[in-house]
Amino acid sequence: MGDPIIELSQVWKSYETGAVSVHALRGIDARIDEGEYLAVIGPSGSGKSTLMNILGCLDVPTSGEYHLAGQDVSTMTEVELAEVRNRRIGFVFQQFNLLASMTAWRNVELPLVYAGVPRAERKERAIAALTRVGLGERADHKPGELSGGQQQRVAVARALVTEPAMILADEPTGNLDSESTTDVLELFDELSQLGRTIVLITHEYDVADRAGRQLVVRDGQIASPIGAA
Repeated sequence: MGDPIIELSQVWKSYETGAVSVHALRGIDARIDEGEYLAVIGPSGSGKSTLMNILGCLDVPTSGEYHLAGQDVSTMTEVELAEVRNRRIGFVFQQFNLLASMTAWRNVELPLVYAGVPRAERKERAIAALTRVGLGERADHKPGELSGGQQQRVAVARALVTEPAMILADEPTGNLDSESTTDVLELFDELSQLGRTIVLITHEYDVADRAGRQLVVRDGQIASPIGAA
């Protein structure tokens, strides 16, 4: 493995509900190395979604430190955080979040549009990303013309198109049948073998088993790291 891409030190996240403080995360310590394939697993309400939001710079800790590629996230401005979310982290969600009226390659190019990449380069990079996930020949198809597994592959291509430091996948197989689940997990296996850093959030142990290492989150804490990278 390479240098740490993520370092969490005593990360707490609390929410105020009336007069009551709810602690979603309770002193999380974790390190994820460059090129690692890690699964974060836990039941509903365990805190894994809160952890994902912090890892993806969608939320900030109440206390503790989060370093992403050596940089203290708490020192970043809103503009810098937006830049991180658009360029350095590739998101894959349970809902594919594809625009139905747009072709596959146009869905994939969207992060490049926000980054101000010229149109010709955007299309070239979008088709290259689709080719990487095995859908180059379906670039001009709209989401409604693709299977669930293929739509999720388009979502993965969109996550890859900015060449991010890390892919953060939140329950990426939650809306897929068993065949499509296998298809998408095999894609993550391939990306991992190519050295891509992947953090997979799931509540399914058979999905988590595909990763090189697992972190079990329970009651806002890391219950037990299992497996080996």
